[in-house]
Amino acid sequence: MRRLDLYLKFDRALSEPELSAYRGLVGRRARGEPVAYLVGHKEFMGLEFEVTPDVLVPNPDTEVLVQRAVEIARGSGAGFRVADVGTGSGCIAIAIAHYAPNTVVWATDVSGEALTVAARNVARHGLDARVHLERGDLMDPLAGEFDLVCANLPYVAAGTALPAEVTAQPAGALYAGGGGAALIDRFLGEAPDRLKPGGRVLAELDPSIVQAVSHSAGKNFAGHRVHRDVNGRERVLEAWF
Repeated sequence: MRRLDLYLKFDRALSEPELSAYRGLVGRRARGEPVAYLVGHKEFMGLEFEVTPDVLVPNPDTEVLVQRAVEIARGSGAGFRVADVGTGSGCIAIAIAHYAPNTVVWATDVSGEALTVAARNVARHGLDARVHLERGDLMDPLAGEFDLVCANLPYVAAGTALPAEVTAQPAGALYAGGGGAALIDRFLGEAPDRLKPGGRVLAELDPSIVQAVSHSAGKNFAGHRVHRDVNGRERVLEAWF
């Protein structure tokens, strides 16, 4: 019911099935399960996304990556080719396509379960013609060159102390070797060969691996910078030729 109805119908008794279902949700939340998994959806960039335990919950920290991607795309011509590596729920690919109508986006993930969720989100937002999903490692399943490659890959070091609602999310989408930098390092080594002249990379990272990732960017690109998230933490690497 609407929030207002909670006040207007405050004296309505709940049935036992309603109470039982609600107690179950409260119990799951008490064990640290994210609210987004309980209600089945999460808002990101002003858009609503289906969320299940097969994907990470979209995080406001990621919005800085999407905002920069949209800014780059809007300053370019039609047919702007974007890759979203490690798409999960599809929130990055879909938000870019939604806010930059000149883009065509190819999104990849190694998880078939995640891509199933992403496919439902693509359909929900009516973007089947401009957001294409492929299963595979990093950019391996993608053909051709791209104007922009975005990546939100696992970047948490094993053993890092995290809140329960974070560790309740898929471990394969959270943790990476090399102190958290291994997958991003490999991505930065492979991406240049898949970029068009003047192409760019945007990669989300943890502040703890900025130095390591910046070193990799320095070896593979002509220049790079790091954007800060809404909380002022170093969060997104941008690299270019």
